[in-house]
Amino acid sequence: MRSGAAWLASATPEVVDEFLAGLGNNALLALPWLFDFWALPHQLPPDGAWRSWVIMGGRGAGKTRAGAEWVRAQVEGAGPGDPGRARRVALVGETHDQVRAVMVEGQSGIIACSPPDRRPVWEATRRRLVWPNGAVAEAFSAHDPDSLRGPQFDAAWVDELAKWKRAEEAWDMLQFALRLGDHPQQVVTTTPRNIGVLKTILANPSTVVTHAPTEANRAYLAAGFLDEVRRRYEGTRIGRQELDGVLLEDAEGALWTSTGLESCREDKAPALSRVVVAVDPPVTGHAGSDACGIVVVGAVTEGPPQTWRAWVLEDASVSAASPTEWARAAINAMDRHGADRLVAEVNQGGDLVETVIRQIDPMVPYRAVRAARGKVARAEPVAALYEQGRVRHLRGLGALEDQMCRITARGYEGKGSPDRVDALVWALSDLIIGPAAQWRRPQVRSL
Repeated sequence: MRSGAAWLASATPEVVDEFLAGLGNNALLALPWLFDFWALPHQLPPDGAWRSWVIMGGRGAGKTRAGAEWVRAQVEGAGPGDPGRARRVALVGETHDQVRAVMVEGQSGIIACSPPDRRPVWEATRRRLVWPNGAVAEAFSAHDPDSLRGPQFDAAWVDELAKWKRAEEAWDMLQFALRLGDHPQQVVTTTPRNIGVLKTILANPSTVVTHAPTEANRAYLAAGFLDEVRRRYEGTRIGRQELDGVLLEDAEGALWTSTGLESCREDKAPALSRVVVAVDPPVTGHAGSDACGIVVVGAVTEGPPQTWRAWVLEDASVSAASPTEWARAAINAMDRHGADRLVAEVNQGGDLVETVIRQIDPMVPYRAVRAARGKVARAEPVAALYEQGRVRHLRGLGALEDQMCRITARGYEGKGSPDRVDALVWALSDLIIGPAAQWRRPQVRSL
């Protein structure tokens, strides 16, 4: 769905002139305040009898503006003095100062979004907004959940819930207070974080969700901002969360965590002793297949094994690929990184895996590996290398890291197969774990 603004921006000058000429004076004066015309799709409330609308997005995606405009739509009537659907609104932020600075008086806040004849007045001593039609919005801090005991509301706007320190308590108290009117509703504007209360809200059948990355609001962001943050955070888990607005979850008891992976990131690798490309081929090659995990890892292996270090250079995995396509992708990854060997798991494909690869490059240095243990058992020694600080990640590995954070002692707690992690495990086993075991094994001298 395109907004009126998008249509207007892409129209020819003649069409724009014709459109504006067809508007009367009142319509022209009202046009800047008609948010339904200017809004991006994720900023408009979904249809239906929902109770909670969660707007998840990256930084600068227009979440605050959407929240402020939704409050306007609830409290304003047809005329400046006419009642709207809601008359008592709760504004809940992390602190009172943030409610005032962002939700009320911010550049995308309620006051800035309101036309002059409907603009509410901020009563600082009482921490509330009062509209010309008598509607009132009260400000609350999530640091003080008990302040929500007693008051009652027919609408609420909750901002940046995912960073509240007492999020669950404050949310629960708000639910008890949201009890006026025929159908009280609330909107939540937040950059997603892996917290229990947000996941509970999202799982509720009465919740609807809209989502957008920072990129969606590019036209309203400072020049160069997106280029800079993309350069710094593209492909990282923090970038997927803060820019793409993706909720990233660490499974309970995961072998890897978001915090641990963020701490092992570097901008470049040193000169490497060896580089391998590891492949975890899918069972089949059609649209419903798992991805083909293809991961490039290099290592510095001079000196004793306890000093060896590895760098994960690229996740070159491909989805819904035919055998020829994934084999070509693996060979291309070898060429890009000057890899010494291609390592491929052959549990599913057997000799066919090597046959397919050699159809692309008959001379490729190749090693077949076969899994004799389960995925978790194979992954645990690799996770230990991370705990020892012996593996580093370059940028651009977000999808791989997502899978890593879902591998637990109980198995993989994500959808499909952890194909990327399987490839990572084979690469690090070939570079460090296997050779280190050979190094430590005593040599038997023949008589």
